Amino acid sequence: MFDYTDGGAADEVTLARMREMFTRVEFLPSVLRDVSEVDTSAEILGRRASVPIVFAPTGFTRMMHTEGEPAVGRAAGRAGIPYALSTMGTTSIERLAAEAPETRLWFQLYLWRDRAASKDFVERARASGYEALVLTVDVPMSGPRLRDVRNGLTIPPSLTLRTFLDGATRPAWWFDLLTTEPLEFASLNRFGGTPGDLVGKMFDPAATLHDVEWLRGAWEGPLVVKGVQSVADAAAVVDAGADAIVISNHGGRQLDRAPLPLELLPDVLQAVGDRTEVYLDGGILSGADVVAAVALGARACLVGRAYLYGLMAGGERGVQKAADLLTAEVHNTMALLGATSTQSLSATQVRIRS
Repeated sequence: MFDYTDGGAADEVTLARMREMFTRVEFLPSVLRDVSEVDTSAEILGRRASVPIVFAPTGFTRMMHTEGEPAVGRAAGRAGIPYALSTMGTTSIERLAAEAPETRLWFQLYLWRDRAASKDFVERARASGYEALVLTVDVPMSGPRLRDVRNGLTIPPSLTLRTFLDGATRPAWWFDLLTTEPLEFASLNRFGGTPGDLVGKMFDPAATLHDVEWLRGAWEGPLVVKGVQSVADAAAVVDAGADAIVISNHGGRQLDRAPLPLELLPDVLQAVGDRTEVYLDGGILSGADVVAAVALGARACLVGRAYLYGLMAGGERGVQKAADLLTAEVHNTMALLGATSTQSLSATQVRIRS
């Protein structure tokens, strides 16, 4: 499960490049500024969040730790940030809403071959009070997750001799998995197989821009399109009705050697930044990374791996620790930059070293 979370597609070139680009960020601080009070909040979809962060949708979350999505949702609520439940989440739409009633909940949707099922997810999210719908568009098929192939990952985990021997060194994780309630899914009654099997069976490789327009008509609330990787696609989905877009290569987990979101950000902002909110996703592991992206023009950042590492380490307490660290890092970086609000951050405070 660590490799499922930590890894990327194929040779993981994109994964390495995303982190390498963030290491080339150089801050340009202004000194002798009164930073006794720093406002880290940001407006996301018309409402204030305590920091410009959204906890991203992740699949099979209760396999990392059986407290799963409810733990993430509650921690996000306490931190004052939105959280998106994945179609491939391991907690139902209704249960998460009941477990995290104070949290700004978004629902992430993959377009399935069965459009009636997709519409049902939308109706369930609406009935459960979810604030926004996030359509992920960069998974027409599963990316080549070679770590998962090598590890023989199945959903749920298979008790083969290999996994038994691996689990012998991690007895607490296996005990937790086997003695708590079985995995349930946000969108499935049951499933057995690899993540790639599920994508191939359920997801629709024939989805087009018309499906974005269809979804815009079926959902009255904010619509976010995640997985944009070109200026042309950004303009197209905004024309189709997206209220926000996420520049994202799926955390380097789909097409290896895909564009880097931080590198693509300026061109997308120039094309559509006056018509939609632009978020950034991929390679973000610290609050300093968030500040850099916001200074370069992103409205907010989606964070996935960072909170999953916390979840794996300590359940809900681990997610809370990750949220606290990210919040403190945003505050400290802004203060040291001489920025008193996220609105005051600008590209004059950041450069990318060659």
